[in-house]
Amino acid sequence: MKPQDLVILLKIIILQKKEWKVIELASALFLSQSEVSKALERLVFSGLLDESKRVPSKNAIYDFIVNAVKYTFPIHPGRIAKGIPTSHSTNPMKSKIVSEEKYVWPHLNGTVKGESIDPLYEKAPDAAIADSKLYEMLALIDSLRVGKVREQEIAKEELKKRILG
Repeated sequence: MKPQDLVILLKIIILQKKEWKVIELASALFLSQSEVSKALERLVFSGLLDESKRVPSKNAIYDFIVNAVKYTFPIHPGRIAKGIPTSHSTNPMKSKIVSEEKYVWPHLNGTVKGESIDPLYEKAPDAAIADSKLYEMLALIDSLRVGKVREQEIAKEELKKRILG
């Protein structure tokens, strides 16, 4: 599994039962069509997406995210950089966690200075800027990847609402 596979799953969940095409997912996520096609195959193989490549296994996805994402796609805060806020530095965590430290995805259009953390894949910040629901989910996943126990527990509950409904 590659990090962008998870982002593709999140986008499919956000779209719910709306019809979509590979080219539309690729465009929305700043990926190539071949990357999306290969990811869909991996997701079917892993059991996170059904054979039609249309129906996500939401329980399995939630289980994977809350139990494995911090080990599968680990991050460590880096240098101070200008970027786009993530984790507890943006919504929905920002209203629940008070902290002086800020985490950002380094980005040319960023307006906030903070400790840099790597997004799941290079273009994830661009995809997040274009889709507020995806942005929230990616920021929550970053809270699992870099947060302390309290932040992780809040992020799990917020992800449960968004993934399982």
